[in-house]
Amino acid sequence: MEFMAKLRSGETDINSYRIKGTENIIRVGDCVLIRPSDARKPKYVACVEKFEKDNNNNVNVHVRWYYRPEEAFGGRRIFHGANELFLTDHYDVKSADVIEGKCVVHPFNDYTKIDNPGPKDFYCRFEYKVDTQVFTPDDVQV
Repeated sequence: MEFMAKLRSGETDINSYRIKGTENIIRVGDCVLIRPSDARKPKYVACVEKFEKDNNNNVNVHVRWYYRPEEAFGGRRIFHGANELFLTDHYDVKSADVIEGKCVVHPFNDYTKIDNPGPKDFYCRFEYKVDTQVFTPDDVQV
C-alpha cells in the first residue's frame, strides 16, 4: 500500500516513484541520475527529498543537487577524483520523468574501499554553498 498525504490545491505527497518502462522504484533519500536537456552533458546527480503527485497524476520530484567540481567555483582541480561530487544547498523541483535511475554517493572513506567502483558510484568529501561559493570543510585528505 502506498502512503499518501494531501497537500495544497490537490497535490499529494507520495513516498516512491517507479521509473516509466522499468521495475526500478525510487524512494525519498535515494540518489538519482537526472537526464540533462543537452544529451552531450553527463547526467546530473541529486538526492530525492520528496515526491508530489498532482490532480493529473503528474509526479514532481524535489531534489538536492550534487555538483561536479567543474560546476563549482574554482573548477576541477588536480586532486579531484573523476567521480567526486559536492553536496550543495541548491534545491529544485523537476518532473520525475527526468530520473534515469539510481546511483550511490559514498562517503570518501567508503569509496576508497570499493575494489571496482561502477559508473553509478560517486563520492563526496565536501558540501558547497552555491551563493557564497564556500566549501565545508575547507580542507580534507587527498
